[in-house]
Amino acid sequence: MNKAKEYYEKMVDFKQYARVLLAISAFLYIGVLIPTVEKNQLDVVVMMILTTVFLVGAVFFLMRSKNYYKKLLETEEGQDYLLK
Repeated sequence: MNKAKEYYEKMVDFKQYARVLLAISAFLYIGVLIPTVEKNQLDVVVMMILTTVFLVGAVFFLMRSKNYYKKLLETEEGQDYLLK
């Protein structure tokens, strides 16, 4: 397997991971905003901590994806994959 294809696949995978983490954090944050009788303070704190962790994870994966994008730009084969 050549490096350009491997970098391209990793770039796409990391973008997908970031999207999933963003979606999960959005649902958790909505859960914090919607008022219910059953929520106590601990539940709210746990949901906010998890939201923050997932957002940090999404940023991390987007940074990794960007690094692979830059590596692809450095090679001619990589540029061909980006044009697809």
